[in-house]
Amino acid sequence: MDAGSHSISSEKSRAAAAPRPALQEACSRPYMPSLSTGSRNPSAKCYGDRFIPDRSAMDMDMAHYLLTEPRKDKENAAGMAASPSKEAYRRLLAEKLLNNRTRILAFRNKPPEPENVSFADAASTNLQAKPAKQRRHIPQSAERTLDAPDLVDDYYLNLLDWGSNNVLSIALGDTVYLWDASSGSTSELVTVDEDSGPITSVSWAPDGRHIALGLNSSDVQLWDTSSNRLLRTLRGVHEARVGSLAWNNSILTTGSMDGKIVNNDVRIRNHVVQTYEGHNQEVCGLKWSGSGQQLASGGNDNLLHIWDVSMASSMPSAGRNQWLHRLEDHTAAVKALAWCPFQSNLLATGGGGSDRCIKFWNTHTGACLNSVDTGSQVCSLLWNKNERELLSSHGFTQNQLTLWKYPSMVKMAELTGHTSRVLFMAQSPDGCTVASAAADETLRFWNVFGAPEAPKPATKASHTGMFNSFNHIR
Repeated sequence: MDAGSHSISSEKSRAAAAPRPALQEACSRPYMPSLSTGSRNPSAKCYGDRFIPDRSAMDMDMAHYLLTEPRKDKENAAGMAASPSKEAYRRLLAEKLLNNRTRILAFRNKPPEPENVSFADAASTNLQAKPAKQRRHIPQSAERTLDAPDLVDDYYLNLLDWGSNNVLSIALGDTVYLWDASSGSTSELVTVDEDSGPITSVSWAPDGRHIALGLNSSDVQLWDTSSNRLLRTLRGVHEARVGSLAWNNSILTTGSMDGKIVNNDVRIRNHVVQTYEGHNQEVCGLKWSGSGQQLASGGNDNLLHIWDVSMASSMPSAGRNQWLHRLEDHTAAVKALAWCPFQSNLLATGGGGSDRCIKFWNTHTGACLNSVDTGSQVCSLLWNKNERELLSSHGFTQNQLTLWKYPSMVKMAELTGHTSRVLFMAQSPDGCTVASAAADETLRFWNVFGAPEAPKPATKASHTGMFNSFNHIR
C-alpha cells in the first residue's frame, strides 16, 4: 500500500500494535503537517505556512474599514460629486492614520535565510581559495648530452643503471664507466678481457656502493666502487651470457640466454639458493617488486612470468619452481618491465617490434588491465615517482621518449633528439631526471619528471654490511 493512502485512525492503531523498530532513519515515515497553528513551547520559533492567512497578525477593524470604504465611496459618488479639496483631504488622512495599509489579509514573512553558507557557495569559495594546479612544464630538449662510444646495439641487454648514491654506470663494449651526477666527474671502473666481454648487463646494489656486472662469458662479477676492488666472481651459474640482473636486498637475481633465472645470495659461499625455469629463450628483462615478494621476468620467447617468493623452493635440487602467472599476450620479446610505485600489484610491460604494445597487469590475479599500441618497439619503461605518469622509450620510426598520463594513457609529451632506437633508460634517485642511452652512441639527460613536491632525504641503506665478509678476491 502506498504511503499516506490509509486513514489516520488506522495508522494510530497500527502504531499502537507494533512499536517502531530502533535505529531506523528519521525520515522513514511520510511527512504529516501539524494541524495546530501555534507551538506549545512559547520560545520555539514557528514559521508556519506562509500561503495561509494568519488571523493573529490581522487587524480586524482595519480589515472591515478597508472592505466597506469603497462601497461608501461609490454610494456618495452616486449622490454628489466630491470636491477636489475633500478628495485630497481624504487621501492625506488615509496616509497619516492608516500608514498606507491597504492589504486586507496578512501572511507570515518568508522564512529567514539559513545562517550557514549554502553548499554551492562553500564549494565556490573553496574553488576560489584553491587555484587550479598549473600544468608542469616539460622541456622538449635534453638537459645534457654525453658521448657513449662503443655502446652495444643489442635490444636484449641492460647496459645502464643509476645507483642510490647518484652515480650512473654504463657499459661501453668491454669497459664500465661511472659518471658522478653530483660533481659531473667520470671514472673508469673496469675493462674486462676480450674472452669475457663484452659486458652484457650492469646493476647497482641497493646500498649504492656495490655493483654487479653480467658478462658475455656467463660469469657475474661483484665490485666495490669505493675502492675499485673486485669482490667476487660467480661462475658456473649459467651456460650463456647474462643479459639481465635484479637485486632484492642481498639476493642477486640473474637471467641468461640459457633461459634460466637464478637467485644468488651473495653473502654465502654456496650462493645459488633458487632457480626459476620457465623461459625457453633468452631472459632479457628482470624486475623485483617494491615489496620484494614478486619477480617479473620477460623473455625473447614473448612470455611474461610472475614469480612469488612464497612459492619458491629453497632446494636447488628441486630444479624448477612453479610460476605464479604465465602470461602470453605479447607477440614479441618482453624486455621493458616497470613496477608501479603507488600500486604494489600493478606492472607495466612493453613488447618488441612485432608487438609495440604497453600492457598493464594485476599481478595478484594475472589479469591484463589495459593494452596500448604505441606504434613502435618499446625498449624501456619508467614510472614517475611523484605523479601518475609513465615514460617509455622507443625505436623506429621516431626513436622518441613518450610521457603518458596514467590511467588515461593520454600522451603528455614526446621527446626527440636521439637518431637511433633508445635502448636503455635509468632514473635518478630523486626521481626527477631520466638518462637515456641509444644506438646513436649518445647518453642524454632529460628533466622530464620535474621536481618532487616534498623531497625526501636520502635514507642510509640497511645493506651496507652485505659485502663485509668479502675481504679478499675469491
